[in-house]
Amino acid sequence: MGADDHTNKAGNAVSRGADSVGDAVDDARDSRTVRVVARAGWVALGLIHLLIGFIALGIALGTSGQADESGAVAQLAATPGGVVLLWAGLLACSALALYMASDAVMGWSGGSSKPWMNRLKAAGQAIVFAVVAVTFGGFAFSRPSSSSDKSRSTSADLMSSTPGTVLLVIIGVALLAAAGTYVFMGITRKYEKNLRGKPSGALGDAFTVLGVVGYCAKGVALGAVGLLILIATASHDPSQQGGLDSALKAFLKQPFGGWVLGFVSLGLMAYGIYSLFRSRYQRL
Repeated sequence: MGADDHTNKAGNAVSRGADSVGDAVDDARDSRTVRVVARAGWVALGLIHLLIGFIALGIALGTSGQADESGAVAQLAATPGGVVLLWAGLLACSALALYMASDAVMGWSGGSSKPWMNRLKAAGQAIVFAVVAVTFGGFAFSRPSSSSDKSRSTSADLMSSTPGTVLLVIIGVALLAAAGTYVFMGITRKYEKNLRGKPSGALGDAFTVLGVVGYCAKGVALGAVGLLILIATASHDPSQQGGLDSALKAFLKQPFGGWVLGFVSLGLMAYGIYSLFRSRYQRL
């Protein structure tokens, strides 16, 4: 038997193995249990945005707090039954992160004419839910950490090298692009194409308003984070970069900043409520 035959057999074996893995992933994705748990990830995300918005609103009114993922999860942990919520959030966000990762790797099921764009979007969502899952996990395993401190330490590490500085610039620009996308999707209601329906009547109208306001507010928040990253990188000062918490608090330094932060906070809460509905109507 020649070398070509061995190569062909090996190639066929790899192909069969890849097909088997793909079939297993498809079977898992089609599982009702997996879909229910994955949809719960949107509930977890909604609760986090509700709490971030609530904390940010308090900051706009003069109280203290940490308006980011770790601050929100800390609030959940402090509630009765908080341990259960932490583990439920960890499981749900992990499942949704894996679900989105499978979309990115195996292909998008929506039949779009630009599948690479959908794969890129799915990859981004997988990263978002993985980060949230890690935050839930840190508190669930009694090893909480501050999202702001992580942002500063990561920025400091990256700023210590030229490739890292370039990466920070890319991240900042990417966040600004994502911010523009969120605002565009909110204004044009293009986010609705990813839904399999919505409530009828007045509830449906409220759902639409929550989506429009929520997407625009989310875009403003992401834009503030991206801008802060670029400013911190340009001045080579990682202390200026503290993630979402620092970005939201930066509004207070601007004219009418308290009002702006208040409106953004209400918008983030709207996005949180929208995400609770989205858990049912999002197309998976």
